[in-house]
Amino acid sequence: MTKIRSFHALEELGRVQLSPNFFVRDFLHSEIASFHGLLNVPDDPAIAIAAGRRLCVELLEPLQRKFGRLAIRSGYRSPAVNALGNRLRLGCGSNEANRAAHIWDQRDRAGSMGAMACIVIPSFLSHYKATGDWKSLALWIHDHLPYSKMTFYPRNMALNLGWKELRERTIYSYIRPHVGYLARP
Repeated sequence: MTKIRSFHALEELGRVQLSPNFFVRDFLHSEIASFHGLLNVPDDPAIAIAAGRRLCVELLEPLQRKFGRLAIRSGYRSPAVNALGNRLRLGCGSNEANRAAHIWDQRDRAGSMGAMACIVIPSFLSHYKATGDWKSLALWIHDHLPYSKMTFYPRNMALNLGWKELRERTIYSYIRPHVGYLARP
């Protein structure tokens, strides 16, 4: 697939099925892009699709089978959208840190392809709100799925979950009182 240069090309990109339950369109929405009038589409759709498929097939599909529907909060970010989100302190790391993460169509410094999505697991949310427990989910993912990186956030127990060719296997939390690493390579 070539660079997106028309509405019809964008529409076709959105219709690409990444896995049984996920399409590219599920990952293109961005509040930052919408509010600031930016287009959030990959420069290299082929690598974005390849990385997104691995994220969906290897991580999101098994999670959805185990815990039910996933809510996608953020998926793909273009470098322009991510850079603006970083500059305005809207919860985005630097472009360098997000290559092969939220910027699916760029490899990281080591040449690794990857993709990340910020998700909420509605079925786990009531347990989290009642107990504050996020670690049991983190450890289930750690024991069962080939993730590269997990980062947990306190609001709705949002989870950045990343797949990457060269796995890091890190778990980080911003949830008090357990701020910091639960696991690292």
